[in-house]
Amino acid sequence: VRQVIEAARRRLGEQGQRTLLFLDEIHRFNKSQQDALLPAVENGWIVLVGATTENPSFEVNSPLMSRSRLFRLEALATEDLITLMNRALEDERRGLGKLGVTAETNALDHIASGAGGDARAALNTLEAAAQMGVMRDGVIDLAMAEEALQRRALAYDKAGDWHYDVISAFIKSMRGSDPDAAVYWMARMLDAGEDARFIARRIVIFASEDVGNADPTALQVAVAAHQALEFVGLPEAKLNLSQAVVYLALAPKSNASAMAVWRADEDVEAGGPLPVPAHLRDAHGAASRATGAGVGYRYPHDYGGVTTQDYLPEELRGRRYFKAIAGREAELQEDLEQKKGAAAGDR
Repeated sequence: VRQVIEAARRRLGEQGQRTLLFLDEIHRFNKSQQDALLPAVENGWIVLVGATTENPSFEVNSPLMSRSRLFRLEALATEDLITLMNRALEDERRGLGKLGVTAETNALDHIASGAGGDARAALNTLEAAAQMGVMRDGVIDLAMAEEALQRRALAYDKAGDWHYDVISAFIKSMRGSDPDAAVYWMARMLDAGEDARFIARRIVIFASEDVGNADPTALQVAVAAHQALEFVGLPEAKLNLSQAVVYLALAPKSNASAMAVWRADEDVEAGGPLPVPAHLRDAHGAASRATGAGVGYRYPHDYGGVTTQDYLPEELRGRRYFKAIAGREAELQEDLEQKKGAAAGDR
């Protein structure tokens, strides 16, 4: 590639011609290799066309993506795949024509459905089925197609776009309170061979991020499902995962706890390590007390469990990170506000 880029640079300077550089599977280039393409793209030495079966948002560097236009090639339709396979069966030079096999319509339909719009997957499966057909009267039937397909992963690739798309659909279905869709996408992942532990981890994360304290039991259910998976194992643990997924889909939703820590993260990043207020500092030891540590601290248990003292650094006084949304957390927040109001009146 370096030699091509150098030749392209000279060609542009000497002849005024730009070079089209096509890189297949550009995701296989590591970060430094992709960075090396930037000067050639920015200086106009090359017109870069990169092809990838992966999600470019994850596999292509941001600087390169920002200088590119993204074209998404959609999956082929079933009828297109059948046409392609028929051509392969007839083509003696580049296809399977020399084998002299034919295929039943339902066999091709089955392969096309299992390929999920992927021409390469369909042709690879067809080739495997054709090898069987040669030994069995020269006809590919449905049984051969099923055997060749070997329960292909319903257009689901753990390392590629479909992985991210299906897990996204799974999470969004739970967040959208649709237990039917959530269970379907979970079943899709398990059928495709996804690591059940990955699914269990996503369930645990979801319980805190999207349900939170609207239903504190959600996290217990999610963790229990994760533990059950380790204890029981598949396929039986699918029942435990399904129970947790249905519960989370039905539960009231709140991202208040997640938003709270994300807001706090922003202040920590922006403000750095702000000093701990004196009344909250550790007062153990004479040296600490001599600096005023702990002075003015009011022990909440001596005040009915709630005081109106400040707990944030002075620079952040009055800042609200947590804002209750629904369910149990809203009840707890209302109860706390009432107690704080009473405490303020007694102050």
